[in-house]
Amino acid sequence: MGIGTSLFLIATGAILYAAVNAEISGLEIKTIGLILMIVGIVGLVISLFFLSSARRGVSSERTVVRDREPPL
Repeated sequence: MGIGTSLFLIATGAILYAAVNAEISGLEIKTIGLILMIVGIVGLVISLFFLSSARRGVSSERTVVRDREPPL
């Protein structure tokens, strides 16, 4: 799950939790919205963790490999 998907889930969950007043038998819209927000937040934290760990692994120093000079 990427950052965009996580933000989409958070936004959709917030809309369902706060702005929708519909009733469906057997389903609580507020509970579904809360679950979507929690899943989105967890996905966002995991995505940011992997993004930061990937950046930490890149070193600014590069190893330069040169060919040996042929003997004279």
